[in-house]
Amino acid sequence: MKFIVSSSSLLKQLASINGVITTNPVVPILENFLFEIEEGKLTVTASDLQTSMITEIEVESKESGNIAVPAKILLETLKNLPEQPVTFSIDEDTYSVEISSDNGRYKLAGENATDFPKVPTVSDDFSVDMSTEVLSSAINNTIFATSNDELRPAMTGVYMNLTDTNTTFVSTDGHRLIRYRRVDVASDNGNAIIIPRKALNLLKSTLPSENTNVSVEFNVSNAFFRFNNIRMICRLIDERFPDYENVIPVDNNNTMFIDRSELLSSLKRIAIYANKTTHQVRLKITGSELQISAEDLDFANEANERLSCEHDGEDIEIGFNAKFLIEMLNNVDSDKVELRLSEPNKAGLLIPTDKSDNEDILMLVMPVMLNNYV
Repeated sequence: MKFIVSSSSLLKQLASINGVITTNPVVPILENFLFEIEEGKLTVTASDLQTSMITEIEVESKESGNIAVPAKILLETLKNLPEQPVTFSIDEDTYSVEISSDNGRYKLAGENATDFPKVPTVSDDFSVDMSTEVLSSAINNTIFATSNDELRPAMTGVYMNLTDTNTTFVSTDGHRLIRYRRVDVASDNGNAIIIPRKALNLLKSTLPSENTNVSVEFNVSNAFFRFNNIRMICRLIDERFPDYENVIPVDNNNTMFIDRSELLSSLKRIAIYANKTTHQVRLKITGSELQISAEDLDFANEANERLSCEHDGEDIEIGFNAKFLIEMLNNVDSDKVELRLSEPNKAGLLIPTDKSDNEDILMLVMPVMLNNYV
């Protein structure tokens, strides 16, 4: 079996799906790309059993066949070749792969393609279309708040709930919760799934910068994403997601509006002086002034700053984990933010003031009990 392909075009397609491949996989053949050629089209698959990514590229070939090719050595070879046509010659008896270029010849040992795990197919599926802009925004606004706790698998992914009026994406790690809602994506057939963090990270890095359509299909066990010439299939998290709506407070009438970048910069400076275990910072709102302070009693470190703000409500003092606030503010695309509070021991809500008519973003963060320092 033989085919000819552009070295740079092949490298670009392989690099887009290579993130799936893990070192020391459970099944050794998963260190390979699966090459399948039919009617002048090369289909390449990468998988880790939980997630698979597939891409297609046109090649010069009059033959059909398949082979598993070592991913690492192939990528390193292509990275160091200048742009040129390269010829792949495959011995289907010995599974050896020879790459011929203007620079020379390279021979590597492939494997039998029949040993490569089969990729799930769509059956009894449910589908919805959304733009890459919507999907990217949903991922960027939620993925950072997913949990790393494997004992609570439902929280290690992002919950996606489709209704006839909107689509809601939710993530939580137990200390904070992000609810991102789009009214421009809806479906008459309501459905809810939990998509793993790794699959969403792969999507985040692979989605094209230009706005195009993404077809999302899913059944009880897998989700299928298709855009341009790339497909991704991931196993869903089969767990019950926490009842997040009951966690969101509805009586946070103490509101503060403040410049996002000023608040973020101040928190980054003050956090340097916070306790390295609790990362606690204290927010004290009096009138139209916000005082941010932190202290590490173990090392006698302390810092405080004052910022101007718009405040409606009673004076309040509350503690938060600085790392959580900084990460939330870093992921907000808004000049100003609103902080809604009620009491020092109840969750606060961080809401961007600048957002499109089609989206609604709510960020919840749990308080940290205040230390008794002045």
